[in-house]
Amino acid sequence: MKSQLNFILGEDMSEAVTSKPLQMSWDEIVVNTLKDNDVRLIAYVPDKVLAPLISRLYADDFFTVVNSAQEEEALGIVAGAWMGGMRGIVLMQTSGFATLPNALASLAIPYQIPVLMMISERGTLGDFQQGQVVVCRTMMPILNCMNIESHKLTALGDVEFVVGQTIKQAVKTQAPAALILSPLLTARKGEAQ
Repeated sequence: MKSQLNFILGEDMSEAVTSKPLQMSWDEIVVNTLKDNDVRLIAYVPDKVLAPLISRLYADDFFTVVNSAQEEEALGIVAGAWMGGMRGIVLMQTSGFATLPNALASLAIPYQIPVLMMISERGTLGDFQQGQVVVCRTMMPILNCMNIESHKLTALGDVEFVVGQTIKQAVKTQAPAALILSPLLTARKGEAQ
């Protein structure tokens, strides 16, 4: 095969064709997908898992990035932006989500505001922090009870499709939606969360 490519393309080109393409990271894919869906406002509460994504968002002039003191504040900022014609997303970790049911039930759901949430899943797959573990076990039941669409991101190849389609569905149905970042996607080898 390689000798045929050398004959057809020449020596230099055959290496480019047969070499493995560069693979984007999950956070690069998320940034591109947010841009493709005109999600410009990012309200977040700092989190180690989300740090690479937050850094990329700050570095890109397309986005307005707001560091919120609490998840409820971030949700209010994104809800207000929607009412003003701008799409946004709230970035948080699992324990931060535990503070949001009241804000979701009293603002986003009854007023049909498509608040997008990206939640780094903590308290699972070897996480030893008891508070994170308990909250992780309650997150999915709470999302289900509130009838909030949610999708867990576990594989790099699914990130663009799942994030993009979740944004589109939230906007079309005017309903909140959650994207849950699994440690299967975000954890670096040899690194504990």
